[in-house]
Amino acid sequence: MDNRAEVREFLTTRREKITPEQVGLPAGTNRRVKGLRRSEVATLAGVSVEYYTRIERGAISGVSPEVLDSLARALRLDDAERAHLFDLAHAASPVARPLRRRTTKTWAPHQSLQWALDAVTAGPAFVRNGRMDLLAVNQLARAFYTELYDMPGQPPNIARHLFLDDRAREFYPDWETMAEVTVAILRTEAARDPHNKELHDLIGELSTRSGEFRERWGAHNVRHHGTGFKTFRHPVVGEMTLAYEGLNMEAEPGLTWTIYTAEPGSDAAERMQLLASWAATEFGETDPCRSTSERA
Repeated sequence: MDNRAEVREFLTTRREKITPEQVGLPAGTNRRVKGLRRSEVATLAGVSVEYYTRIERGAISGVSPEVLDSLARALRLDDAERAHLFDLAHAASPVARPLRRRTTKTWAPHQSLQWALDAVTAGPAFVRNGRMDLLAVNQLARAFYTELYDMPGQPPNIARHLFLDDRAREFYPDWETMAEVTVAILRTEAARDPHNKELHDLIGELSTRSGEFRERWGAHNVRHHGTGFKTFRHPVVGEMTLAYEGLNMEAEPGLTWTIYTAEPGSDAAERMQLLASWAATEFGETDPCRSTSERA
């Protein structure tokens, strides 16, 4: 795969973020580049300037894991950035093989997976793929993400709602942070699964329709997204700060199981109970937890 532009832009943006002082080098008074010079990165990584220059220009195919590790240390990459660098090198390899994937139009959860989701009754639980489609949900997740389900097109998608639906600015009180996180997740996934047409179609759509997305996409930021807290303002029950845990699914590589929970006894917990009551009334005896493919 020809991903030389991706490699060049990623390494350039990482190099620009590191100051000489951060790595123990004199700043000097006549610096014409932002961040470190290529020669400085090469010295820190223990490679020649010529070799590093070739890598930064995109010639990453065949670079050894040892050199990639040295570059990661020189550029002070975090765990997500280091993994991203290795993903870029893997994608450029002539022997790299596409990941096994399922399409959102044909994939459906095993009955046991839906049972497991439905067993979570205290908070939203859902399965998503790398492009942030909701593939399977419990009833609380369906109620929680109600705005995603009345947007045109299928399947419901967190990134599309965030950037293309004006209601998202209300749903996410800290919209800016959520936007940064979402783009970083998509950028990470694009390197991990570079042959995924559905993912690239989504990125193309968002880049065309959202200047906010285009600006953040150009920053080449990446991240791992596993645990933490988020604040939401649900249109029915109001504001809730929730803990989340994301679990990679061993039986379905590339899919993530996420659960949102409220602190016991908190206002958010009371609002989650209200959301459960509203969901039961709104959906009645219908089955809102079926996969997207089953609803289509």
